Amino acid sequence: MHIAIIGAGLGGLMLARVLHVHGIAATIYEADASPQARSQGGMLDIHEDNGQRALQAAGLTAAFRAIIHAGGEASRVLDRHGTVLLDEPDDGTGGRPEVPRGQLRRILLDALPAGTVRWDHKLTGVTTLDGGRHLAHFANGTTVSSTLLVGADGAWSRVRPLLSGARPVYSGMAFIETYLHDSDRRHRASAQAVGDGALFALAPGKGIQAHREPDGVLHAYVALSKPEEWLAGIDFADAPAARARVAAEFAGWAPALTALITDSDTPPLPRPVHMLPIGHCWPRVRGVTLLGDAAHLMAPAGEGANLAMFDGAELAQALAAHPGDVETALLAYETALFARSGAAAAESLRVFRLCFGDEAPHSLLNFFAAQQEPG
Repeated sequence: MHIAIIGAGLGGLMLARVLHVHGIAATIYEADASPQARSQGGMLDIHEDNGQRALQAAGLTAAFRAIIHAGGEASRVLDRHGTVLLDEPDDGTGGRPEVPRGQLRRILLDALPAGTVRWDHKLTGVTTLDGGRHLAHFANGTTVSSTLLVGADGAWSRVRPLLSGARPVYSGMAFIETYLHDSDRRHRASAQAVGDGALFALAPGKGIQAHREPDGVLHAYVALSKPEEWLAGIDFADAPAARARVAAEFAGWAPALTALITDSDTPPLPRPVHMLPIGHCWPRVRGVTLLGDAAHLMAPAGEGANLAMFDGAELAQALAAHPGDVETALLAYETALFARSGAAAAESLRVFRLCFGDEAPHSLLNFFAAQQEPG
């Protein structure tokens, strides 16, 4: 049996690792030329009920705990004037410790046998063969035949069309990503506003969210409710002009907050938010399945990476539980996948709307308060 996994993100790597734990070989095909080809993003909060369970199944709990960013679970909510509405320190008792995404990916890569990941393999198409097999075509001219093809290739998956005609749609919200470096020395007011962990400075239809990363890095996502045409109309190649255009949407906000835009040490990067339909599912198609964003791209609310890793672990365990019977394993995996991803997508959209809806930031404060209530 040849298991071909498309994509070396956290979900695909987790699938390969848990399969390896169970003595099952798999190969990952990744479009990037190397592990260092591009930035892996910022911090991730790893949840007890999914991400941490996946890491346990992978035998990597100790390695995960070694990279936890102490203090990273702290949260602050501010209004547009910089008034602190909520300040929750990280007392070490929370269930969602923060880790750098790149370090977590490195742990998974290092836990795989040499040669598991085939770099510089960008999928260009798939041909369906007899008997549930598929032939993957790559931009470097190679082809690979698989017994099981797994699309772990993200929002714009090239495997998904084998199963579903669904395509991600624009959510109406655009994020613009910025970074401030050496913040405790060079950007003191912004560093104080962000605090030790996560910052939520929100208003209806807009917000500035940031997180303190190791070495004094402030990583921000500036959110705006704008049509796609507005975002497309900004020349992000002209970084000063792009920063000024985005900052103009926050006129009257506290300078410590707007500096997360205007003082960015990197060019601002547009990140339009797309989603698949809530409850996205597909009929069982022999020899192929999906995980992570390829299966259930949803509003960003802290679940995406956790669900991708959990999907990978669950798929691996299903295959291990049904040796030689791929279809039974896939049916079991997808039945559970559809239920949990539909519920998670609905909840993520609810939280997303609390952050940027008409009652923001007080709607988010009420959400946090409800989370603290017993039971």
